[in-house]
Amino acid sequence: MAGDGYLPLFETRRAKGIIFYRVFAVSVFVCIFLIWVYRLSHIPNERDHQNGRLTLWVWIGLFAAELWFGFYWILTQALRWKRVHRQTFRNRLSQRYESELPGVDIFVCTADPKIEPPTMVINTVLSVMAYDYPTDKLSVYLSDDAGSDLTFYALMEASHFCKHWIPYCKKFNVEPRSPAAYFIKVGEARGDDHKSQSKDLAAIKRLYEEMENRIQTATKLGRITEEIRMKHKGFSQWDSYSSRLDHDTILQILIDGRDPNAVDNEGCALPTLVYLAREKRPQYFHNFKAGAMNALIRVSSKISNGQVTLNVDCDMYSNNSQAVRDALCFFMDEEKGHEVAFVQFPQNFDNVTKNELYSNSLRIYSEVEFQGMDGYGGPIYSGSGCFHRREILCGRKYDKETKIELKRENDSKREESLLELEETSKALASCTYEANTQWGKEIGLKYGCPVEDVMTGISIQCQGWKSVFCKPERDAFLGVSPTTLLQFLVQRKRWSEGDFQIMLSRHSPARYAHGKISLGLRLGYCCYCLWPPNCLATLFYSIVPSLYLLKGIPLFPMISSPWIIPFAYVMFAKYTCSLAEFMWSGGTALGWWNEQRLWLYLRTTSFLFAFIDAILKTLGFSESSFVVTEKVADEDVSQRYEKEIMEFGAASSMFTILSTLALLNLFCMIGAVKKVIVGDGYVKFYETMLLQILLCSALVLINWPLYQGLFLRKDNGKMPSSVTTKSLVLALSVCTCFTFLY
Repeated sequence: MAGDGYLPLFETRRAKGIIFYRVFAVSVFVCIFLIWVYRLSHIPNERDHQNGRLTLWVWIGLFAAELWFGFYWILTQALRWKRVHRQTFRNRLSQRYESELPGVDIFVCTADPKIEPPTMVINTVLSVMAYDYPTDKLSVYLSDDAGSDLTFYALMEASHFCKHWIPYCKKFNVEPRSPAAYFIKVGEARGDDHKSQSKDLAAIKRLYEEMENRIQTATKLGRITEEIRMKHKGFSQWDSYSSRLDHDTILQILIDGRDPNAVDNEGCALPTLVYLAREKRPQYFHNFKAGAMNALIRVSSKISNGQVTLNVDCDMYSNNSQAVRDALCFFMDEEKGHEVAFVQFPQNFDNVTKNELYSNSLRIYSEVEFQGMDGYGGPIYSGSGCFHRREILCGRKYDKETKIELKRENDSKREESLLELEETSKALASCTYEANTQWGKEIGLKYGCPVEDVMTGISIQCQGWKSVFCKPERDAFLGVSPTTLLQFLVQRKRWSEGDFQIMLSRHSPARYAHGKISLGLRLGYCCYCLWPPNCLATLFYSIVPSLYLLKGIPLFPMISSPWIIPFAYVMFAKYTCSLAEFMWSGGTALGWWNEQRLWLYLRTTSFLFAFIDAILKTLGFSESSFVVTEKVADEDVSQRYEKEIMEFGAASSMFTILSTLALLNLFCMIGAVKKVIVGDGYVKFYETMLLQILLCSALVLINWPLYQGLFLRKDNGKMPSSVTTKSLVLALSVCTCFTFLY
């Protein structure tokens, strides 16, 4: 228990400038309210203008869009109103509990050896096996939902290589502890920093390259040779394998951490290492990643039963060997630790370009929004890079009078043999194990949603538990972000669709969380869960004002009217604040501009499809699906990505929508310019249409990469001709019909 001399294992500090930001936010809201007042007080009767008829319905549409934008802006303030920073004290943790640290089970998930190459997977596995943590209390599990013998072979090779890699990491205290990332870093280093370890470095690098060559040779061959199969009994488990959706449970304990003979080349104990491919049958729904995680929770409880679990995606290697200790500072704090259910680290990426072509850094989430949610009781559970208390994942309810004891002094001896342990554990990953149980409902990760992590997190918090957002100075995890626009849009479509499904489900933060979590946290959840509906207001604002500009019909106040002030202030304040946030978070001005472009693209494509699909699934017209984001790219695609050239080289309905909208705004701008040049009312046109001119101009400027892809580029990343043709026809048809038939 904490005493008078108690020193916390972590501290919480309020972000600087909160008062100033709140005053600023209030001023923006006042102007948003004035915009609503303007729309309501200037409702037109249907009347004829000199350039056409302004209809009541367009005005109502504008008011609805502005009402939504204002409402959604209010939601985003919950992510900024009460931001906090966390700092851990690992030295205090070591002083108090070094000999009593709990067991930690680490879950790595992969689903497709083609999209997620085995060499990438084992680099993630090796990075977490080499954590700066007692190895006898560390267990690593690889869930392979593809059931690939190639992935198993790669893990088997890693189990041999780790005997050299782990002691090397400890000896030289290397960072990062992913071999591939480390060797790239060493190759880029200058001076004599690594001179003292050059001999060891050369030896470990040679061992890694030999292992990598063996794995890549097998991957290119597409199968495991008989010679390799004969060397390990684990390959015999593929005898019952029919397909990735029809096979028995395949489970192999490659390293048994409790075996005295399981040591590295320095004679020190190795972490437990387990391969699992849960049973799959065509007649049983497998619940995607949530099902894999729940199988891992059960199997690990039988083998190692660590009190703390960590789940990481197979492409998110550990970049900070102290991350486990950072998480334990929150769990083991004597005063506040008993309230913490999970500790979420941000997702960072090591392949983000300087100006963030596809806005992949997620910097605003990690530097602003998650810290804002943390101030209200904790961030969302966002999948990879999250530490959990096992008991809570297994359904334990919060009780402020009871504290979960994490300290562990001695392990009980296991009576089962290794073979018996493997066989009894297999049943826990069978297709029928969860039948008539609470798994996926009250126990484990929740089923029925593509973003099982978010739904699980809100369920845990609604039981009274808190979560913590931890962002150490050195990034805890680094992964691979999408390198093409289509990958990015498809990934965000899955995220936003899943979030909107939560809003429409019984776990909706608007209803389910009422009275269970703070209002600020509920609004924060709603901010993400209501991504898709943004498509409606954005599409209206991207099309209608430009078309009316083409006809010369004003939809906003004249430049001489005082009502233009709230419109101008909101526009200026919102984007100035957004730019300041982005730059303060370490971004560039061009990176911010790229982010604005991507938000437009998301709202008009990913969110639109997510909105439609989520509603159809809620009504029972379609079923949930899970799309794995591709982690590899062709060489020419990679080169264009590194040069920050946007990739359009695939026919997609998303690209058709983007191109049509871009061309429509371009044609409207050209038509407006023509109207000014040919006509004699330039001053009057400018005075009445200023905001529409600015809006249409901004849409044209932001779409410049699209125009390049449509007309100027010759490389393979240009827009397919079929998409260009369809978009031209659609945009011209809309403009022509509006001009002549309106």
